[in-house]
This record gives sequence, C-alpha cells and structure tokens, in this order.
Amino acid sequence: MILRSFSFLLLLWIIGFAWFAIDLPRPASDDVQTDSVVVLTGGAKRIDRGLELLEAKKAQYLLISGVDRDVKPHELAVEYGRSDSLFECCIDLGFQSVDTRSNALETARWAARRKDTSLRLVTSDWHMRRAKLELERAIPPEISIIADAVASAPSLGMLFKEYNKYLMRQVAALAGV
Repeated sequence: MILRSFSFLLLLWIIGFAWFAIDLPRPASDDVQTDSVVVLTGGAKRIDRGLELLEAKKAQYLLISGVDRDVKPHELAVEYGRSDSLFECCIDLGFQSVDTRSNALETARWAARRKDTSLRLVTSDWHMRRAKLELERAIPPEISIIADAVASAPSLGMLFKEYNKYLMRQVAALAGV
C-alpha cells in the first residue's frame, strides 16, 4: 500500500513537472492596459519589457522590485538608454525585496499606496507561476493581475528547482502559511 501511494505521488509529480516544463507561460497581449507594471528583477530582458510597456503607454507607472540598494535611478536610465525624466516621473525602484515572496509583499504595499486596480506582472516564463501565486496571495482579490512572461531558455535544472519551489508554495498556500 505504501509503495503504491508513493508510486502514485511520484507519477503525479512527473506529470506535473512535464506540464510545468513544456507549457511555460507566455507574454501577455500588447493590447492589455493596466494601471501599473511590476518587474521582478533577476532575469534577462525583464526590465527591458517593463520599460517598453511604460513607453508604449500600456500603464502609467512601473515598479522595479528587487533592486540592489546601491543602484540609483540615473544608473538604470543610463544602462537602459532611457531619460532620467522617465525614471523621475513614472518609475519607482523597490529596494525591500530579496526573494519572490518579498517581491510580492513589496508590490502589494506599492499598489495599495497607488490604489491600483490592475497590475501587469513581468518576470521570466519559468518564474511566472510562482511569482503570480505569491502576488495573488499578497494583494486584495479586487486587483487584477495580468501575467506577462518574458521568454527564456531555462535549463532542466532550473525548471526542476522552480517546479519544486512552486509546489512547496502551493502546499503552503493550501495550509494557510
């Protein structure tokens, strides 16, 4: 009986991992308008995507969450070839977060201060499911989240780790933790 239960759970895990690895989230439609865009740092092209959306007026404001405390807005403006005025008017840098869960908490506080009703979440495709889960847990249900995944080429090892983190956070959510 124990062996069958273990085998069944293992089979569920394998099927889930196959789904997780094969069906990665995709970018959102460029037609979608939201109050703000939130970019979680840590992957290539994430900030680029957020800046493109802001400049295309798909949102009025941008939060870049998980920025190193030593980074200044002017440095990011130079690095990404944008004007300082864009960073002054419309972009906030979030220095409080160190992981996905604290990204969500930082974003929730920021969105509440701004009274946002919709957010476009930008992160890598392999990271999107867990990032969205954390954000959904941190913000009120009346704020809609549009997932906008940045395509990447994650390694099998990266997918393995992320899938297990996602499962653990799902279990924690079910347990109310």
